[in-house]
Amino acid sequence: MKRCFWLTLVLTFLTAAPALMAQASDKVEVGAFVDYFRYTNAPSDVNFVGLGGRLGVGIAHDIQLEAEMAYDFKRSYTTTFSNGVTTSLGSSGLKVLHGVFGPKVQVNVGPLQVFATGKVGFDNFNVTGGSAGNGFTNSVGLTNGTTAFAVYPAGGFALFAGFVGIRAEAGDDIYFLNGGAHNNLRVTFGPQFRF
Repeated sequence: MKRCFWLTLVLTFLTAAPALMAQASDKVEVGAFVDYFRYTNAPSDVNFVGLGGRLGVGIAHDIQLEAEMAYDFKRSYTTTFSNGVTTSLGSSGLKVLHGVFGPKVQVNVGPLQVFATGKVGFDNFNVTGGSAGNGFTNSVGLTNGTTAFAVYPAGGFALFAGFVGIRAEAGDDIYFLNGGAHNNLRVTFGPQFRF
């Protein structure tokens, strides 16, 4: 009797799973992007630029679960002294790694997709020397630097021609550190592929 029950349960799941996945308008989306991050909590604002990638899996008709990670390269900064003529170029050595996960709610109108998302994850701030590759591998382990809990509400649009599209997104990368929330503008732009 137990064997029949389990066999029936497995067969039901195997026949229902494809039907449930067919309900999702976009089963899988994969994308790469250029990431702009406005770090507003330094003594002076710092603009970071980096690269990232994302993966979204459809769980319902207009809902996807999406994960993304981006690495912002270290930035140089310019300081102008009080005489107004002298400037100094320096490197902060600060690099930022973003990793977030959460739902994306979308509306598809022909080739246009408009969406809103709310994700949670982390921002890792790392000050290390060396190349971008070494900074990235040190950050991914989250053993160097400071890692803060992050919340990322955002919205945007994607325009598709078949399975290839271009996606633009803007949001507020809010990380929590030293007893408070720190708001930072984050914008991403890049190609998106859906299957």
